[in-house]
Amino acid sequence: MILPKNTSSQIGDRITSKSAPPDDSAVRDWLGPEAFGHWTGLRTWIDEFYPGVFAPDWLYGGKNRGSSLRYKKTKAFTTLVPGYRRFSAMVVMGGAEREKFEERRNVWRTQLVKLYDEAKTYIDGKWLTLAISSADDLHDVRDLLTMKRPPPARS
Repeated sequence: MILPKNTSSQIGDRITSKSAPPDDSAVRDWLGPEAFGHWTGLRTWIDEFYPGVFAPDWLYGGKNRGSSLRYKKTKAFTTLVPGYRRFSAMVVMGGAEREKFEERRNVWRTQLVKLYDEAKTYIDGKWLTLAISSADDLHDVRDLLTMKRPPPARS
């Protein structure tokens, strides 16, 4: 997939081409080197800690939402949303995950608790969208995902 050379792209703009799912090269060009490093770091972590569990699939949500990479088995695990020069990870927290979060409320970073508190609760849970721009942000997402679904025991 070739992304158009568009000098008017704004930080956070989505990949909206629907011709084909973006490949790694297109995602790298869109995200830029720093965000792509976080993107590959999270994808590598998921592959390492959940080997063979997920087959990520690209979703196209229309011209406003663009493309996103979903990790799902029977329930949604996370969805990675590439934006221009940054990316976000969306984590849906159902009732059980919200209880676990509340039990550990004083352990989470202040920014994460604030995001959690401000997230609207839908019938299927709280939808947290975490912008990943630092190692701390990446750590928060990994902790949330581990809480949501502990990695399988390694043999």
